[in-house]
Amino acid sequence: MTYADFCQFCGSFIQHMLEMRIVRMDGMEDQYSVLVRFDDQDSTDSFYKHYNGRRFSSLEVEVCRVLFTLDVQYTGSIEHAQPSNATSTELPTCPVCLERLDQDTGGILTTICNHSFHCSCISKWADSSCPVCRYCQQQAEKSICFVCQTTENLWICVICGYVGCGRYKGGHAIIHWKETQHCYSLEVETKRVWDYVGDNYVHRLIQSKTDGKLIELNTQCAHADNGCGSCSCEDNAMNEAILNSKVEAIVNEYNELLATQLENQKLYFESLLQEVKEESERKISKAVQKAISLKQQKIQSKIDRCKKEKKFLDDLNENLVKNEDIWKTKILAIEEREKKTTRLMDDRVADLEMQLGDLMVCLEGGRTVEQLAASDEIKEGIIDKSIESSTTSGSDLVGRDA
Repeated sequence: MTYADFCQFCGSFIQHMLEMRIVRMDGMEDQYSVLVRFDDQDSTDSFYKHYNGRRFSSLEVEVCRVLFTLDVQYTGSIEHAQPSNATSTELPTCPVCLERLDQDTGGILTTICNHSFHCSCISKWADSSCPVCRYCQQQAEKSICFVCQTTENLWICVICGYVGCGRYKGGHAIIHWKETQHCYSLEVETKRVWDYVGDNYVHRLIQSKTDGKLIELNTQCAHADNGCGSCSCEDNAMNEAILNSKVEAIVNEYNELLATQLENQKLYFESLLQEVKEESERKISKAVQKAISLKQQKIQSKIDRCKKEKKFLDDLNENLVKNEDIWKTKILAIEEREKKTTRLMDDRVADLEMQLGDLMVCLEGGRTVEQLAASDEIKEGIIDKSIESSTTSGSDLVGRDA
């Protein structure tokens, strides 16, 4: 958490806080305590009830632990210590707003580096460092080898920042040089730069301004432990010349070194970009060819399917044409048969009509004969009946007379 995060976490209780001091906890990295002095006991109790056991954030598992403190005693000196606000005759000023640090007007927060600010001013500072000295409360992580994770005998590449172990460990730093040709590496412990091409330290020798000779930097007299006073390392003039010339020599050497390495790095990364570009082009061409081949295969399959369908339709059409000819022949034969049958039926009907006419003539003739015969019989019957009736009447008369 930054100072602004803690002030935001405290919320409305900031108004009741007279003083806050950040204290680092011994033996625990990135763990801190905050000494808070409130304006009254009620505010202290309310803060305890509200924040004890509360999580700092919904995304974290850490909880806030609040303890009551009776007294605070300084058991050691504090670097760059400021006079206490209670004992100083003139109140110090806030480095942000330049107003007096008066506890009555607002809360005061003192950082780990012993710089005090108004809570309202420090809450606007989003960085985790101190606004005055830029001291960062988050400690820097220890460097480790990128490959074997060791923390001893480390070398960092001055070009790309790769961290690897020395040749007496895993030798990953020199492996990095062989792979990337980054020939300058800084030893983390001694801050010296090693040149893998020249196989020596690049800033061991510098040029003196006095006589232009090359002199060794950071040399130690072999007799210094025995109290030697005649050696050149104790010569004040030479030491002064070294001090005067080492800065300019180192600057020039490093400028040339960086320019050379940057140019090499530029060529290296340009080659990498070219390789990536060529690889991308190859992949794109392969993808395009693959897509074209797939599309051609699909089109060819469609063409083959259409050809099969066309052949099927052609065969079907040919069969239909043959069937049409066959059916036409059959229809003509049927029509011819129907015509013959019709002619035969007509002839038969004509014969039957002739026979029927003859039959009708015969029937008429027979009927006429029958009628003539019947008329003759009727006449004979009438005569016989008249005779019979006369006979019957005569007999009746005889009977009556008797």
